[in-house]
Amino acid sequence: MTASRFRTFLFTAVALVAVAGLADATYLTVQALTGETLTCGGSPDCFRVLGSSYAKLGKIPVAMLGALAYFTVFTFATFAAFGYRRAPKFLVLVVAAMFLMTLWLLYVQAFLLHAFCRYCLFSAAITFLIAGLLIAVPPLQRRADG
Repeated sequence: MTASRFRTFLFTAVALVAVAGLADATYLTVQALTGETLTCGGSPDCFRVLGSSYAKLGKIPVAMLGALAYFTVFTFATFAAFGYRRAPKFLVLVVAAMFLMTLWLLYVQAFLLHAFCRYCLFSAAITFLIAGLLIAVPPLQRRADG
């Protein structure tokens, strides 16, 4: 497989994985906006995490920001898969911001709330997977003129 095809494959994989994250974040957003209580299979941890003051920035659910971020990743990854040269740079910036936010939210769950939300952990795993896929993307080969 050539480096160009491998890059296309990895960007396509990032786009597909982002759809899973988008589904998770959209579900949590709907739950937050409707006031539904999540139990995560009988565990009260989801409610403790998603009902905490850390689950919103002002009046905006953090899950909504996650859904927007996953949609942005899907968009830039799709553009990158089709060869748009600037898309990978924007994609890396968005994923880096997501990665840092995920680290913060994992810290909050582990050390401030002492509770873990399974949906949030799934989103963290998706973000880490996307970051790993982007690390695996080979650098773009520059063509020599002449």
